[in-house]
Parts: sequence; structure tokens; C-alpha cells
Amino acid sequence: IAAVGGDGTVKLVAECAMGESIPIGIIPAGSANGMAREFGISNNIQEALDNIVSGTIKKIHLVKVNDECCIHLCDIGFNAFMIKKFESLEARGKWGYAKACWSCFWERNTMIVEVKVNNKNEFKKAVMIVVANATKYGTGALINPDGKLDDELFEIIIIKRFSLREIFKMMVTHKPYDPRKTEVYQCSSVHINTKSKVHFQVDGEYLGKINDVKASVVKDAIAVIIPG
Repeated sequence: IAAVGGDGTVKLVAECAMGESIPIGIIPAGSANGMAREFGISNNIQEALDNIVSGTIKKIHLVKVNDECCIHLCDIGFNAFMIKKFESLEARGKWGYAKACWSCFWERNTMIVEVKVNNKNEFKKAVMIVVANATKYGTGALINPDGKLDDELFEIIIIKRFSLREIFKMMVTHKPYDPRKTEVYQCSSVHINTKSKVHFQVDGEYLGKINDVKASVVKDAIAVIIPG
């Protein structure tokens, strides 16, 4: 099956193919093509088609988040709010994301959350929490340097506060995070409660406000055709 679109389209196809022995090819054609970027699939249509014919089939895990299947990245807080703003703009692509980000930056709120992970309950203040199956957003921001799609784990990235230095690391240098501002947990399941309802998105699709997130790994869920 070939998914022609962005991460939302790939997510839809993945949900249909879960549990089947049908490999998925990706032809990047969305506003953000995070999964294509993750696998090194070219944005050139002919090269992406050639990959479907001659590429290698790779089994990857997914993350079940509440009732949603997450193939890429899901989060609560700032980025989900930004996607909500982005969907209301006429501008698309990176320019649209930049406008939405600038608008949300001045309206960001701090969340009070309880994170139950690795047999521990931790209370945190954060502007954003990411359930990261993959490593990068479609914009190229490296949010999860340790992510692997073929292991049996995912990462929780807790961004306690934003700084230009940390954003620069994500976008350009990819140096280690400052633990005073960003914490990372590796796990196979997590339960997150928020004091009040917060913005929520999965694979680039805004899904409203929630105050409860449960996530767990689904092993070897789908097969993807990647460059050999």
C-alpha cells in the first residue's frame, strides 16, 4: 500500500495495515513529512516511487496512545496548540508552522502533570510533553535523539521551559539537552495526568483537549519500505 501525503495519511494507512503482512510505501506529499524524513525517503516523487519498487522492508513498532495509533510523534501542550493554530492559517508548509509557532509562543501556558513511568510517579511543571516514537518533527527539529523505531521502547520528552539555546539545539546543533530544562525517559508504557485539560495532537492531527494520556508499545506493528 502506498501512502501519498503527510504523517496523518501514513497514520491512516498504518491503522488499516496493522496485523497484516502488507508493506507500506511512503510518497511524501504533506505539509510535514516526518516519517519520510525519518527513513530517508526522498521528497522527489520519482525517487519515492523507485524506493517502493526496490527498497527494503523493515518492521517497526507503533505506540497506542489512548484510542489512537501513533506512528511518529504525539504531544500535549505547546506543539499541539501550535498545530491547532496552523490548521486555521492559509499559509502551509514550514512558513505556516513558523507563523503558528510565533503566535503560540506568546500564549504558552505551563502544565501541572503527574507522570507515571518506570514504576515511579513524578509531578512536573512543563510547557510540552512528547510521546516520541520517532526522532524528528517534519520541520526537521530533533526532539528525540535516542529514538529507534525497531526496538520495544519509546521516549517521553518533558520540556519544562523553553529557551532559545534549547530550540537551537533541536534545530541545528543536536547537542544534549540541559536536564534543568528538558528531561527524557525511555519506557514501554506511560500514564500522564494533567491538572486541567490541555491541547493534544497525534501525528500532526489536532484532537482537542484532554487531561489523561495512556501510551504503550505495539511491537512489530507494521512493515515499511525504506531505502536499501
